[in-house]
Amino acid sequence: MRLSSKGRYGVRALFDIAFHNAHKPAQMREIAERADIPARFLEQIFQDLRRAGLVAAKRGPRGGYQLARPAGEISIGDVLRALEGSVLQVDEESDEARDPTSLVFRELVGTVERCFNEVTIADVCAKGSALGLRREHLGDLPDYAI
Repeated sequence: MRLSSKGRYGVRALFDIAFHNAHKPAQMREIAERADIPARFLEQIFQDLRRAGLVAAKRGPRGGYQLARPAGEISIGDVLRALEGSVLQVDEESDEARDPTSLVFRELVGTVERCFNEVTIADVCAKGSALGLRREHLGDLPDYAI
């Protein structure tokens, strides 16, 4: 299993929106600078995240990107599936029902996927707060405000 830059940047971008802007749209330029993501790559990432219904775009002078759902309802698994497809894959074999190693690997894939699905963007924001990160636009909001 190896996460690509696209998946890691996608999680980082959604964290940035949730942590620094909460319910207000965030400018792509600001997200790219704060999250240290190349702007052109971030554009591609946001296209995929929009298609998956994880972010919404608002046009105009006060426009930008915002989460399409609350941060507590977007899992790391949702982001990775939107950007990379299935995070883990086990090669299909014709006789896998009789192969104990294939069964074990399939079970492990399910366990890892559940782990990714259990961690939300709100959880990442809570980690940011616990590390003492300062919210740029919001001051210090309590965790329940995210």
